[in-house]
Parts: sequence; C-alpha cells; structure tokens
Amino acid sequence: MIHTGLDFGEGPRWQDGRLWFSDFFRHGVFTLDGGVEERVLDVPGQPSGLGWLPDGRMLVVSMLDRRLLVWDGVRLETHADLSQVSEHECNDLVVAADGTAYVSSFGFDLNAGGEPRPTRIIVVAPGGEVRLGDDDVWFPNGSVITPDGVLIVGETFASRYTAYDLDGTGMPVNRRIWAEVEGLTPDGCCLDAEGRIWSADPVAKRVALVAEGGRVLEEIPTEQSAVACMLGGDDRRTLHILTSKGTKPERVAGAGTGRIETVRVEVPGVGLP
Repeated sequence: MIHTGLDFGEGPRWQDGRLWFSDFFRHGVFTLDGGVEERVLDVPGQPSGLGWLPDGRMLVVSMLDRRLLVWDGVRLETHADLSQVSEHECNDLVVAADGTAYVSSFGFDLNAGGEPRPTRIIVVAPGGEVRLGDDDVWFPNGSVITPDGVLIVGETFASRYTAYDLDGTGMPVNRRIWAEVEGLTPDGCCLDAEGRIWSADPVAKRVALVAEGGRVLEEIPTEQSAVACMLGGDDRRTLHILTSKGTKPERVAGAGTGRIETVRVEVPGVGLP
C-alpha cells in the first residue's frame, strides 16, 4: 500500500488499531485507518514526535515554539515549555510506560546550514517537570524503549545508536554505544521483537534493520528519502515507512509529495513507541 498526499510526515505511531502521524507543513496530526486519512488535531507550531500518557492523553512536540503539548481529545494545552532548555527546534520523542517523555532537539540551526554541535536529551516527567539528560548527543532523533526499560537514542550526525538505563526517577544513566554504523544517518525508528531497530535513513534513501553491535541485517530501498518508520497492523508486522522529497518548506509545503509506504516483515514490533 502507498498513501500519498503528505507534505512532510513524521512521528508515525501505532495506537488504538490505527497509524498516527504528524505532518510538518500541513500543521496537523493525522490518523490512517484502512487507507482513509483523518485530521484529528491542528498544531500551528509544526508537530513532530507523538506519544501517550498512561491516562490516554496524547503528547505532541510543537517544534517551532519548543513546547510539549498534551491533548485530551478536546483541549490542546502546554504540558511543558521547552524553550528555556532548547535554543533550537525540538523534534521527536518517546514516552515511557510511566509517562516520562524523552524529547530530542536539533542543537543548532539546521535549516540555516549551521555547524552541527552536541545537545541534550530533554526529560519531561509525567507531571510536566523539565529535566536535562546527557549533554553530548549529536542531533538526537528517533528513539525507542525496550521491553526491559532501556532507552536507545539515534544520533543522526554520529551514525550511531546510544543506549541508557533508566534510573528510579526516569533519568537516562549508564551511557554506552548500542550500535555504530558507518554510512547510516539515523532518523525515525522502531524496535522489533528480536531486539533489532528498523532505522529510516533519509540520506541513503533506505530503511535499514540494525542489530546491536552495528551489523545491518536487511535494507529496504525507497524512491524518496525515508524519514521515519513504525511497525503496526494487527500483528505488528506491517512496516510503515514515511518518505519525502525533502525537508525544506519551499520544496515540499503544499506539494503533497510525501508518502506512507508499507512492507510486510517477519518479526513484529515491540516496546515503545
């Protein structure tokens, strides 16, 4: 299946039997169910990462105003103001079972061609308290939490995944390299039941199945840049791949050239998101 008409899709999640995703330049959160797209939420500040609190409320990263929003199905409110801890755009997130959110940020002015530099993982407690995690992360991006509670963060500009244990307060500790893959540009990702990560790679136009230690086990080429992926479907064996012709609004905003493409895989998804 190929679903078209997106401007720039991000943050795909499988929740309540449907695929949920953000679209940067349509400024909304959408669902896709049986090939039918529905706009469920307007986010003027450009939505990205999605996740859910234990009580069922949805968290949404609002990139441009650097806020983490919460939506109860009726009202959209600020869950946490991230502007004091992030000078540049916030991006993706993963939400732990207890409601702690781990938010990524650019760390430099990407769109103006700024020089890459390390930044922090932003930790938002279930009640909205903002804390700062590791400060030496090179463009933290797609992240997962394993069933046994390990946070794994993709570092786009370091071609690697970095793992952390989560302590009793939800803070990432015991940093270590989970996988370093030459030539990989990690973007959105998801975890399978054998502990491997499906990693969208926009530069190489592929989705790569990465094992702990850095071995690439499988590659799925894409015509456009692969920016995010999510295992879903009733059996969690349908890999949804979000692709785009670019990231610049002048190239893709209003163009409707973004896609959601699906591929069946053998091993189902587990963990979070």
